[in-house]
Amino acid sequence: MIDVNKSYRTRHGLEVRIYAIDGSGRLPIHGAMKTLDGWVPMQWPLAGRWTASDSPFDLIEVKPRIKKAVWLHVFKDGNVVAAVDPASYNITHRIACVKVEIDCEEGEGL
Repeated sequence: MIDVNKSYRTRHGLEVRIYAIDGSGRLPIHGAMKTLDGWVPMQWPLAGRWTASDSPFDLIEVKPRIKKAVWLHVFKDGNVVAAVDPASYNITHRIACVKVEIDCEEGEGL
């Protein structure tokens, strides 16, 4: 279900603004799509998809990005523990502490 409080783009990556989801007829979702020439008014079917197969104008939710650094504490027994502080595990069995920069979309890999 399309939500006016969420961010969307087209399947081909164009930025989208959603104004209303309660229009009438076959195309109840009203908004605009940003092209090289500016914002173009658009309407979409209720589910945000034009056809059963993928269309370049289908609405795709843009999920928030997660950007943070974590430290992977590696232990002799093969266990790995992630922490936000490199000093959080000061144990003699730790054999490495590796900084990893995470930059992914929320829900990626699930």
